[in-house]
Amino acid sequence: MTASTSFGAYGASSAVGSWPAKALADTEPACFWLDSPLAPEPSLPQEGRTECDLAVVGGGFTGLWTALLAKERDPSSEVVLLEAGRIGWQASGRNGGFCMSTLTHGTDNGVARFPNEMATLERLGLENLDAIERFVADHDIACDWQRSGQMGMASEPHQVEEMKEWRAILDEWVGETEYFDREAIQAEIHSPRFLAAVWEKKGCAMVDPARLAWGVARVCREAGVRVFENTRVLGLSRGESTISLSTLGGTVQARKVALATNAFRNLVGRARRRVVPVYDHVLMTEPLSAGQWDSVGWQRRQGISDAANQFHYYRVSEDGRILWGGYDAIYHYGSAIDPRLEDRPRTFNMLSRHFFEVFPQLEGLRFSHRWAGVIDTCTRFCPFFGTAMGGRVAYALGYTGMGVGEARFGANVMLDLLGGTPTGLTRLKLVREQPMAWPPEPLRWAAVELTRWSIDQADRHAGQRNLWLRTLDRFGLGYDS
Repeated sequence: MTASTSFGAYGASSAVGSWPAKALADTEPACFWLDSPLAPEPSLPQEGRTECDLAVVGGGFTGLWTALLAKERDPSSEVVLLEAGRIGWQASGRNGGFCMSTLTHGTDNGVARFPNEMATLERLGLENLDAIERFVADHDIACDWQRSGQMGMASEPHQVEEMKEWRAILDEWVGETEYFDREAIQAEIHSPRFLAAVWEKKGCAMVDPARLAWGVARVCREAGVRVFENTRVLGLSRGESTISLSTLGGTVQARKVALATNAFRNLVGRARRRVVPVYDHVLMTEPLSAGQWDSVGWQRRQGISDAANQFHYYRVSEDGRILWGGYDAIYHYGSAIDPRLEDRPRTFNMLSRHFFEVFPQLEGLRFSHRWAGVIDTCTRFCPFFGTAMGGRVAYALGYTGMGVGEARFGANVMLDLLGGTPTGLTRLKLVREQPMAWPPEPLRWAAVELTRWSIDQADRHAGQRNLWLRTLDRFGLGYDS
């Protein structure tokens, strides 16, 4: 995750010449998905006094699904959604658009942490992804939904065996995989770096995340959810029969509250200590010509991620661009979140170099957009849940980059928790247990930086993990790009 002149054991950046820097010359510092004429007009902010049965704080995927599913469970309930900025404007609209079935940040992480629940969790995850797919079709949401699956890509010799081991795990728990040796993957997607790959065919869909968020918001409004944008919630206070939410424009009195604030400051203190904000950076190319696509292949539009600890993810957009992101995940001291931290030239230059090392035949292609988003990272990589104020407030956090799909599951968990009666979801160890809290500063920053350096060294030395990483593994902790 530290900036470098190569990734893994790749060659020095001079091998791709000066084009990577030139390719960035005209990029727009804006998220491609959100920089769209299809963006809806904002809702009015909340003002004065508002009363409701359920107040949802946060207008990303978790908040949107919570509001909508609450109305589906009880159409007569009064549901209010409060968003500090615009719907989908942060993590939900800024990600790579990988909508995955996993609820545990990958099958291997789930097997390590929840071995007795994995069959249930994999089933629930696939049912959740299927439900999103049906929702998109039923409500005619034009979000370029493609159930094309995802490929794990080996670019170093030691990763070839890791691909085979990963496929064995997937075949046991998920199924429908295909292994590609060097010849087969070169025929599928043309890059001198690719040595092997595994295609998981049913566990991931590619989607335009902003258009999906806007579509869910539209259905929320049609169902009777009152949506307020540009409405920052300043605090919570517990009354005799309601929770009072103070906003910049007034107050909201709610019987129950669902917090869906992602990496931003949670209104429950003990939840805040279990996540740190990590900036992820993304580039989007201009549309490729027919000749450029012929030189690349990639006709089946699978999502792709590297097999390294510091991994890139990349996919094809509806209009024939390549999104290229990941690798250089950045934590800023004090858990800082600030728009000024998003534009990081060193990271974008490195991502551009890496892109042209993977696809040298695309020299001459330019990037149109560059952006960053904040991921709510927890020490077990997958979401966690909890309640406060006598069970009348619930929260879901810690998606660690997988929230596009997991958020709908998290919404159902929060609604079950707020219901107050144990359910099959609330009995899960995944739901009952929480990850270890992050240490206070300056220990937090030191631990993250040491881990980033150690992961970089592991990627450069055939995956060999040093004492620090082995210690984190022993305690079920970690940090990943």
